[in-house]
Amino acid sequence: MFENKETVQKAQEQWEQGTLWPTLEKTPERDVRFMTTSSAPVERLYTPLDLADNDYLRDIAHPGEYPFTRGIHPTGYRGKVWTMRMFAGFGSAEETNERFKYLLSQGQTGLSVAFDMPTLYGRDTDHPLVEGEFGKCGVAVSSLADMEILFDGIPLDQVSTSMTINSPASIIWAMYLVVAEKRGVPWTKLRGTLQNDILKEYIAQNEYIYPPEPSMRLVVDSIEFASQQVPQWNPVSISGYHIREAGSTAAQELAFTLADGLAYVEACLARGLDIDDFAPRLSFFFNAHNDFFEEIAKYRAARRIWARQMCEKYGAKNPRSCWLRFHSQTAGCSLTAQQPEVNIVRTAIQALAAVLGGTQSLHTNSMDEALALPSEKAVTIALRTQQVIASESGVTNTVDPLGGSYFVEALTDRMERECLEYFRQIEERGGVINAIRGGFFQSEIADAAYRYQQEIDGGEREVVAVNAYKVPEKLEIPILAMDPDGESRHMARLNRVRHERDQALAAQRLDELRAALEGDANTMPALLNCVRAYCTVGEMCDVMREVFGVYQETMVV
Repeated sequence: MFENKETVQKAQEQWEQGTLWPTLEKTPERDVRFMTTSSAPVERLYTPLDLADNDYLRDIAHPGEYPFTRGIHPTGYRGKVWTMRMFAGFGSAEETNERFKYLLSQGQTGLSVAFDMPTLYGRDTDHPLVEGEFGKCGVAVSSLADMEILFDGIPLDQVSTSMTINSPASIIWAMYLVVAEKRGVPWTKLRGTLQNDILKEYIAQNEYIYPPEPSMRLVVDSIEFASQQVPQWNPVSISGYHIREAGSTAAQELAFTLADGLAYVEACLARGLDIDDFAPRLSFFFNAHNDFFEEIAKYRAARRIWARQMCEKYGAKNPRSCWLRFHSQTAGCSLTAQQPEVNIVRTAIQALAAVLGGTQSLHTNSMDEALALPSEKAVTIALRTQQVIASESGVTNTVDPLGGSYFVEALTDRMERECLEYFRQIEERGGVINAIRGGFFQSEIADAAYRYQQEIDGGEREVVAVNAYKVPEKLEIPILAMDPDGESRHMARLNRVRHERDQALAAQRLDELRAALEGDANTMPALLNCVRAYCTVGEMCDVMREVFGVYQETMVV
């Protein structure tokens, strides 16, 4: 790829004999394992010899050109910086709406909604199984009335909205669409992303409700409906973030995420959809972990692998079908409750890796998230971190500034090789769903998480403030306190909705939903009608539970 291989080989041998070994005799290297966050070994030096098999135009190329290793846009961030989309949601719809407006006033450029556990599991807040879980990890949404308050005063045709929800995703999306409809905002003007990635729930996060097959049907229904009715919307955000948070390596996060994406592609093609009708709106969501160069390589490999799969395997003709567009979030699992201000430094490094890796959208975690939901002060610092990177660091001045780095390109190649090997193992097991049922993904992640913890416990891996540089401390940062009246206000609204709606119409719409689920029609129109009739999240999910059943994971020993 670069200089003559023999010349470089000879020069490296001379360097080792004349420069390296004499230095090591006088000053040995530190007695530690030089490894990535994923426990992969890191060599002392990377040279053109590590890229001898690379072809620049085939494997790296120019920004905006296939296989998009250097980015999907030819001008990088010189044209437009990434969307600053801070994840937010807690307590009642009123409290979260207030936080949204605050973040927008501080320069945030996109909304990202966190939902609480009852909503994520498709239960109304007053269901006995979710007692005590109101608003603790996100905002509570039980009906259209909550969604109307959540986005009150937010210009839906001007702000891009991401919603992190999976099993009830199509229901929550239907609520958002109806809010826009009631305000007179055309669906064609709505921009945003629905996470809606049910496969990674079975792999890592476990917030599933129904078995994989009917759950996949709901995802494809959303993709089909978006391609026809909401053309600027990303109907699925194929997510590696939660896979990494569960303890996977970077290569596992990459491989399992892309494998899930290809499973959605296969399911859409089986529905009869054309690849170029839906693929341009598929989006991805990756973790930004501690190892600066490993993360950058992961993003670059992801673009290249996805482009080759879409164009060479599935025959996509539209170049946008081959783009891997992704949101990234700094690693929540890397944050420590000890010395929480140190988390600001971790987050800055992780965010910079995401930017140098070419992210289209970014959330930066707050310093207090190992302790509580973010306070206003903490979330402001997290947002300012992105703004400093964008405005002051200089990294946005040129496209893919690390492209051509021997180390980064070698890591990118290694990521690709490890990913393709996992593809082979998944195919060997009969595909993603069969591999889920057999516990393959879960076992791989558990083994990686165990190894990582052993390295910390054994002192091979230092974590500042945890097993290194510990100090006695007293917590001094402010912690978020939610409105103590939020739950009662939410419950009163839920009861009012149930009392004041047209009961006969709500029952009719739920019957129509049941018929759609039992048939093979797209379920989105029936869900929209249920939402318009103010059916609740729990009522709609209960109908799905009746028709689809509830999934029980097989334990893997």
